[in-house]
Order: sequence, then C-alpha cells, then structure tokens
Amino acid sequence: MNIESLLRDNIKTIKAYSSARDEYKDATADMIFIDANENPFQTEVNRYPDPKQTTVKEQLSNIKGIPASQILLGNGSDEVLDLIFRAFCEPKLDNVITLPPTYGMYQVLADLNAIETISVELDNNFEPNVSQIINVQNSNSKLLFLCSPNNPTANSFNTNKIEELIRGFNGIVVIDEAYIDFSNQESWLNRLNEFPNLIVTQTLSKAYGLAGIRLGICYASEFIISTLNKIKPPYNVNQLTQDKALNRLSHLDEVQKEVDLILNQRELLINQFSEISFIEKIYPSDANFVLAKVDDANARYNQLITKGIVVRNRTTQPLCENCLRFTVGTEEENKKLIAVLNELN
Repeated sequence: MNIESLLRDNIKTIKAYSSARDEYKDATADMIFIDANENPFQTEVNRYPDPKQTTVKEQLSNIKGIPASQILLGNGSDEVLDLIFRAFCEPKLDNVITLPPTYGMYQVLADLNAIETISVELDNNFEPNVSQIINVQNSNSKLLFLCSPNNPTANSFNTNKIEELIRGFNGIVVIDEAYIDFSNQESWLNRLNEFPNLIVTQTLSKAYGLAGIRLGICYASEFIISTLNKIKPPYNVNQLTQDKALNRLSHLDEVQKEVDLILNQRELLINQFSEISFIEKIYPSDANFVLAKVDDANARYNQLITKGIVVRNRTTQPLCENCLRFTVGTEEENKKLIAVLNELN
C-alpha cells in the first residue's frame, strides 16, 4: 500500500514550522538563550518545552519496544486523532468509517473537519461486521476507527476480525487502545511494523491515572509519524505535562499495582451486579468499566444522582438501550455503589 498516496495533496508539500528549539536543540546546554523571545527570569517554566518531547518518547520507547521515531505525542488523544484527520482527509470530499456504539469524538472530529462519516453498527455481540465494512468503503474512504477495548461496550474486538479489516481496508486503520492496559489481549503495537496502514493510539489518562495532564500517544510507521510531526503545533505538549509523564513512567510498579486493584474490583462489581434484580444484563468487560442493561436507564440514573453517585447513561447510543456505564472506582466507592443499588432494588 502506498501510504503517501492517501495523504491530502497540500500535506504532501507542507513545510513544518521551525521553532527556536528546533534550530538549537540542546536546551540543557550551558548557554545564554536569547533566541526565542522568552522571559529570562527563572520560574521553572519560563522556557519553551522540548517541541519533540524527546525524553518522554525515549522512556516510552524503552517501555513499549517501539523506536522513538515511530512515536508522536499530543495534547490528549483527541489532538492526535485530529492530526490524523488533517493529514489524510480532504474536507467535503473524503469519508471515514466508524463502528457505533463507539467513542463519540470520532464523529465530532469528522464534523469539525467537514468529513463524511459512514457508520457501520457493531453486531449484537458488539463485534465489527467485517464484510459490511469492507463492502461499504469507497475510493474516498481514508480512515477506519476501531476502538478496542471499545467504549462504551467494554469488549475487545476479535483479533482475526481486526486483522481482516487491516488487510481489507484500503485506507488507514486507527486502533484506539485507550483501555488496553485492562485487557487480556495483546496490544497491536506488537504487530505495528507488519502493516504500513496501521496507527495505534494510547493514552496516559486511564491506567496511568493522568487524565488531567492530557497526554495522548500515537504509534505508527516513521513516514506517518514524520508527516504528523510536520503539521502538529510546535509546542503542543507543555513542560508540566512532560515532567509529570516522565515521573509516572518511572514508577510502572505503582501503575501495575493500581491496574491489578481495578481488575479485582471490576470482577467484584460484576459479581455483585448479578444479584441486583433490575440489572438485566452485564456485558463482558476488558476495560476499567462495566456496561450493564437495566430496566429503566433514565430512572435509575436519576435515582443514583440523588444518592450522590454519577454514572454514565448510554441509553441513547446504538445497541445500548437502557444501558448504564459504571467506571470501576476505589474499594470504598464500589462498596457504596453496591449498597445504593441494593437500596434501590
């Protein structure tokens, strides 16, 4: 597959903005820096951050086994996804394929970039309809979004189906792995170099507990990453975010401990949910949340609000009528949730 042919014509020739730190890269050198019009007085953040986030990428490279040249960082995964739209999708001409129910920002970003969305609903087991997806694509289909584990359904897609889609789709396949750390399935990072049309996105918002710093991660071929680097804002990841990310990435034992606790609590919730009479179905979870079908989602949502508990009402989403999404909380929070659910029983 010729990935360059999928790029928008103006992106093929665009020249990236060259910042002061691009031209003189060693910001740690013992030099007098009067090249970037910065305030010279030390506040710890008076200097512009590394525009390439080199140290964070090196740390991620060591952890994930992916070269730093195949990593892009963004101001949250939403910026990463927006950059992918801007690189590959011509406004008012191209289209992308999404698989509802899924992460809502794919649609928002498509609308923002004036890109048509072709929706192919998941089947009743929340799996992709592979043949329908392959058949519905056309010459202007540039992106296919696979959220696995999927939000809001919590399941991971069948590996064979994903591979079939990567091989059969004529554009870029974006696998959103925001919840991969809670899954038993292997990350598609392990097969990244097999497929030139594969992009894998991850985040520090979920398992790493850093939603507040907004750091999204994109893994792809060197060609795709270099293209996205050309069009990203020069200082898109601030210094405080880089510092916090580095600190957290240096304590992976703590991260794994928290993930294990969440997984244990997830199983506890699932077991307890099965004893609640108005919970009619509990869907399998490969994420840090559980999707459950109840008798009346709107009523139960409002009842929980009055008891001081906020869940996510997903009843308006395709295939999710009367479904509530429960994020796994702390042991204390989960005990309170179960107690309240039993009160409503």
